[in-house]
Amino acid sequence: EPPERFRGAPTPVIGRPFSALPAASVCPTGAIAAGENPAAYTIDLSRCIFCGLCADEPPEGTITIGRDFELSARHREDLLVRVGRDADGQVESALQPADVAGLGDRVAERISRTLGRSLHLRHLDSGSCNACDWELAALLAPHYDVRRLGIDFVASPRHADGVIVTGSVTRNLEPAVRRTFEAVPEPRVVIAVGACACSGGIAGSSYASAGGIDQVLPVDVYVPGCPPRPEAILFGILLAIGRIDARRRSAPAR
Repeated sequence: EPPERFRGAPTPVIGRPFSALPAASVCPTGAIAAGENPAAYTIDLSRCIFCGLCADEPPEGTITIGRDFELSARHREDLLVRVGRDADGQVESALQPADVAGLGDRVAERISRTLGRSLHLRHLDSGSCNACDWELAALLAPHYDVRRLGIDFVASPRHADGVIVTGSVTRNLEPAVRRTFEAVPEPRVVIAVGACACSGGIAGSSYASAGGIDQVLPVDVYVPGCPPRPEAILFGILLAIGRIDARRRSAPAR
């Protein structure tokens, strides 16, 4: 169970007035989009930093901060929360919690079947504030002990099965990001951890930043959050393992 002060993803409250949803200007990262169509309202979790401002704004409580952290997705489009409106002008759609029963057993079994006995990842900091890096480091501590599942972080990309990226891609580090990815043997995966790696976050795209890692590398799994909890990162790794398995089956014989 997450701690009492944990803030998850913003979740529309079903049955509340659609017109009371907070304006897009409330979000500091542009994660909320309201189109010309009055019913077009989306929340992009890849850009969300879970600050909670959207939940503080409307007095009717149209958006609440959830407790779920199993939010990783294989496609960035899957992180778009599309808020629907019924005939009475009320919110009719919300996030659905993920099924994470037996997560540890599934991770260990999939790693064993796909990669033998281990999954090695090269951590690639492409320009983070180090918050996501600390959450990755926490996975190695005794209270999470991710190595018991056969997952570890390695120093060389040539010893890795994929890269796990934190931070938006700065222009100076863009060549190093590409070279690191190319040094990882196939099949290889890319896991984007945190809002900056998923979409560029607060920095966005500019003369100094290329934005999210998907602007440079093909991303297999997005783990939203600012920063995501270690459990959320572990959930993303589970999805990544599935992607490795699929690629290995489709790879041509050598």
